[in-house]
Order: sequence, then structure tokens, then C-alpha cells
Amino acid sequence: MPQKHEFSLRGRVVAVAADRGHHFRKPTQERITLVKGHGVEGDAHAGPFVRHRYLARRQPCLPNLRQVHLIPLELFPSLLEAGFEVGAGDLGENVTTAGLNLERMPLGTLIELGRSAVVELTGLRTPCVLLDRFQAGLKRQVLSSAETGPPFKSGVLGVVRAGGTVAADDIARVRVPSSPFRPLPAL
Repeated sequence: MPQKHEFSLRGRVVAVAADRGHHFRKPTQERITLVKGHGVEGDAHAGPFVRHRYLARRQPCLPNLRQVHLIPLELFPSLLEAGFEVGAGDLGENVTTAGLNLERMPLGTLIELGRSAVVELTGLRTPCVLLDRFQAGLKRQVLSSAETGPPFKSGVLGVVRAGGTVAADDIARVRVPSSPFRPLPAL
């Protein structure tokens, strides 16, 4: 029996960001270019092999499942209500979306961004200590206390399956895999 979707199949891109350096925040850009099998052109996390600094030191030949970081705009008001001021790019994401409940999508979901770019979701972004260095107590705030649903509220990660340019106000369309629902693993 198919699982009921707890997310919309259509949303929009609110902002895009990239940074050549390994900084926590990423400055927003007018547009970014996604490159198939590589990630965001000119971003420190792009490449076919893992670029996450901790993982790259230990296992540099692992495939890069973190080429693109997407985060829902809907997270920001709840963080503000809890006393944390966060905007697009502040949590290191490349794409900020609206209208998509990203963390509830199944593994392997394809998100079409703009005219041609496609990102395949590979996992949930695991919150790290850098969140607390950015704003004390933020890591605890993005950990879910709910019994059901995703354990984190800090966005999702994916790999680029088709390249293209992405900009604010682009449409984001969701294609759910036909295979049985598998929740996104923590990455």
C-alpha cells in the first residue's frame, strides 16, 4: 500500500548560496550552477569524493553524498520564535526552498530545480557542534523531540543528477521514487 505523502510535490526556490571556502555560512548569490556528479560550481563541498572536512580526513575516497545542501524556509520562523535569528545561507545551505517538507521525503527523491537541474536526496543533514559556535544552543533547537518524523530539522543533502542554473523564484518540483518508502538516513 503506497505511503501517504506528508509533503508537497511543488514548491519554489527562495535563495541560493555558495562559498569557495569551508566557512559555516554561505553568502547568497544571484544564481548558482549545479554540475552533474559534482555539486555546486565553485562551492567548497563540490566534487565526486567526500568534501566534508572531518570525513575527508578519514576516508577521502568515499563518494560525495553531500554535494548540495537544501533547507526549508519554514524552519526559520520556528527558530526565530525560539530566539535564533537565521537567514538564507546562514546554516551552510546551497538552496533554501519554500513549500516543501524536505525532511519527510523518501530516500532517492528527485527535486527538479529551475529549468534543468535535478538533485537526488541522499540523507538528512546531521547537526554538528558548529551550529552552537554560530549561535549557542542552536544545535539542540534543530534536534526533533517528536516521536515520529525525522530526528533533525537542519535540511537535507543530495547529489546532482542533472546540471543547470538555479536562482531565487525558480520552481522546485518533486519526483518521488516508485520503490517502497525509505526514510532519509542521517549523513
